[in-house]
Amino acid sequence: MKIYIKGIDNEIIMENIFISGSKSESNRLLILQKLFDGITINNLSDSDDTHHLQHALFTNDISINIGHAGTAMRFLTAFFAAQSNRTVTLSGSERMHQRPIKILVDALRSLGAEISYTKKDGFPPLQIRGKKLTKNNVKINGNISSQYISALLLIAASLPNGLSIQLLGDITSIPYIKMTLSLLNRVGVSTNFEGQYIHVKPYVKPKEQALVVESDWSSASYFYSIIALSKVGSEIRLSSYSKESLQGDSVLAKIYLHFGVETSFKENSILLRKTKESSKDLLKIDLNKAPDIAQTIAVTCFGIGISCNLNGLHTLKIKETDRLEALQKELSKLGAIISVTDNSLNLKASSKINSNISIETYNDHRMAMAFAPLAIKTPIQILDAGVVTKSYRNFWEDMQQIGFQFNKL
Repeated sequence: MKIYIKGIDNEIIMENIFISGSKSESNRLLILQKLFDGITINNLSDSDDTHHLQHALFTNDISINIGHAGTAMRFLTAFFAAQSNRTVTLSGSERMHQRPIKILVDALRSLGAEISYTKKDGFPPLQIRGKKLTKNNVKINGNISSQYISALLLIAASLPNGLSIQLLGDITSIPYIKMTLSLLNRVGVSTNFEGQYIHVKPYVKPKEQALVVESDWSSASYFYSIIALSKVGSEIRLSSYSKESLQGDSVLAKIYLHFGVETSFKENSILLRKTKESSKDLLKIDLNKAPDIAQTIAVTCFGIGISCNLNGLHTLKIKETDRLEALQKELSKLGAIISVTDNSLNLKASSKINSNISIETYNDHRMAMAFAPLAIKTPIQILDAGVVTKSYRNFWEDMQQIGFQFNKL
């Protein structure tokens, strides 16, 4: 499906957009719910990734395909490795089979797991022969995707001797590690994270509890971009959010002050309001703790016409696509002066935006949603627009509710 989008000339006033639960929180809690009795989850994410994970956890199939769901691939690799007397083959999309998983497999093998590659060494598909893992010490690099570390943490309390993880070198994406630990604590698991070591004790005292998933801050980023690109006075209210968020992407509230967008925390919601014009100063930030919002920020800067220097982006190379390369290609088509390295993106201020450009999405939901707000500045076409269901099923409907106009091609 292709969508041709036209933006909004007037200021935006939108009373409430409800965004479903955080994909990151939902997927972690689903693993814990399957491992431990008594957990009920409310406001689950409606994303494709979460649907794939739910299906995988509750099916008896011996062959499981998780499509583009990278989080599900990492979490399920660890989950099935620790399931005694269960053998599964875990596969995904063509792109998933290009995304490395060797670091996690090696860590699990060091604990005694039996995992083999069915095609190319270091990459899915995987054949996993589940068994009881009694070893309780593992080492893993700290500067890799936090999903590898979280995958180990999620099964840690189900192991008979718990688990101690030594993180080697610099540690990136700490907010996602802390999110996993906070959710473990919430369900009654004892953990300790100090320096380069994380210790998780075996889960010994299940308790019945209902947990509510906070709405997804990554999804909120597109509305921050919309307000930043809109006229002063524009505002949108989003539900359901907390000031004490576990999600690293909640740093949006601070970053978008640069663009004149203020965030007010109300009861169970946030109000985004553009109170002044954006600063024209260079935006220079390290996003190693929140890499998923890099695309949104880069497009916002281009739409406003300011320079940015974004660092800490090394994990974007192994996402649904190489996001740095994809950003460079698509922003260049729009007229941007942009350069990227393996870890950074540099965008020069530009006042010109080419019109009626078709944006390739590369099977990446965040490419589609990050570029959509740019329609406020110029009509734009999004190719393979249906890819948004990976994380935000109602994105286009919510855009229409705000006032964006669409033609499906």
